[in-house]
Amino acid sequence: MGKLTGITVVDLTQFLPGPMMTVMMADQGAEVIKIEPEAGDPARVQAPFDTYGDTEHSVWFANLNRGKKSVVLDLKSAAGKARLHELVAEADVFVEGFRPGVMERLGFDYESVKAIRPNIVYCSISAFGQECPLAHHPAHDMAVQALAGFLSVNDGPDGTPVVPGAPSADLAAGLTALSSVLMALVGRERTGEGAHIDCAMFDSLLPWCAHTAGSAIKGGKSPKSASQRSLGGAAFYQVYETSDGKHVVLGGREIKFARNLLSALKREDLLSLAQAPAGKQGELIAFLRETFARRTREAWVEWFAGKDIAFSPVLDFREAFDEPHIAERGLLLTSEGGGRHIAPPVRFGDEDWQPGRVPEKGEHN
Repeated sequence: MGKLTGITVVDLTQFLPGPMMTVMMADQGAEVIKIEPEAGDPARVQAPFDTYGDTEHSVWFANLNRGKKSVVLDLKSAAGKARLHELVAEADVFVEGFRPGVMERLGFDYESVKAIRPNIVYCSISAFGQECPLAHHPAHDMAVQALAGFLSVNDGPDGTPVVPGAPSADLAAGLTALSSVLMALVGRERTGEGAHIDCAMFDSLLPWCAHTAGSAIKGGKSPKSASQRSLGGAAFYQVYETSDGKHVVLGGREIKFARNLLSALKREDLLSLAQAPAGKQGELIAFLRETFARRTREAWVEWFAGKDIAFSPVLDFREAFDEPHIAERGLLLTSEGGGRHIAPPVRFGDEDWQPGRVPEKGEHN
C-alpha cells in the first residue's frame, strides 16, 4: 500500500510534464485514470520499444504511464462527456495539460468540474499560464527555456546556444504540479476545500536561475557563461577533455577541493587563482586543461580514487546505466517480460516498490 492509496486522479495529460507528475502519484498507490483520445497518447508510438508483460510498448510511454488505467474517450461527443462526468464525480484530483481555453470549450473547466465535485483539486499545466498575453502561444520545453533566459547560458565555447540535454521546463513543471497538488490535498484535509492550480512551465522554471542570474534579477546585466562561477568561468566547476577524446568534470568550487587537487599535482602556487572571481581564473583553467589532456578518462578515474575532490567522468547513458551505483540503489528494474523501468526517485524504507502494469490503450473503458 502506497502513501497515496485511496486517492483517485483523472489525468488528461500527454507527453512529459503531466504524465511524469501522475506516474509519481501512481507509483505511490493513487488510482490514476488516464483519459486518451482515440489515437492514444503520442508517446505510445515513440521508439524505442521494449516488451512489458506480453506486449511491446514505447519505453518512454511505459516509464511515464505504468500503473495507470487507460480510458479512451471522445470528449467532443455526448457519450464521452457523460463518461468523464461520471469519473470526475468520484475523483480527488483532475489534471489537464491543454492550451488555456480548451477545457472550457469542452465543458470541463475548473468551475464546471467543481460543480460536479466541489472539493476537487484541479491542476492545469501549460507553457505560460492560464491568463496572460502568452497564454495561447504554442511552446514545448526548449521554447520556454529560450524565453526564460536559460537557453542563453546553455551555450558552447563560442557563446552559441545549443539544444539542451535535459527538458528543464518540463521537469520543473511536473515537480511543481506534483508539489502543488499534494499541498492542496493536505490543505483539503484541514479545510474541506479543493483548489485550482495554474501551473506554468515558464513560472516553474524561472526560480531555478536564482544562483546564476542574480545580476539580471536585481535589474542589471545578464550573466555570461564564461564569467559566471557555475556556467564556465570557474576552474573547479568545469569540463575538461582527456587524452582519449573523452571528458571529465570538476564539480565543486569549495577551496578544500582545490587545495586537495593542486597539492596532489604539486601546484599549490595556483591555489590563489581558485579563489579569484569567476572569469579571472584563465591561467588555472589552462593548466588543468593541459593536465587532463595527458591521461585517458579511465586513468584519471583511477588517479582520483580515494581523493576528497568533487570529480566525475562524463558518461553517456549506456555507461551511466551500467554503473554499479545504479544496481546498488535499485534504480533500474526489469519488469515481467523484460521491459526496463527507472525506479521512482521517491521511495520509502517500509515499502518494496515494484513497477505497475503498463496499460493497453482503452483497456479500462
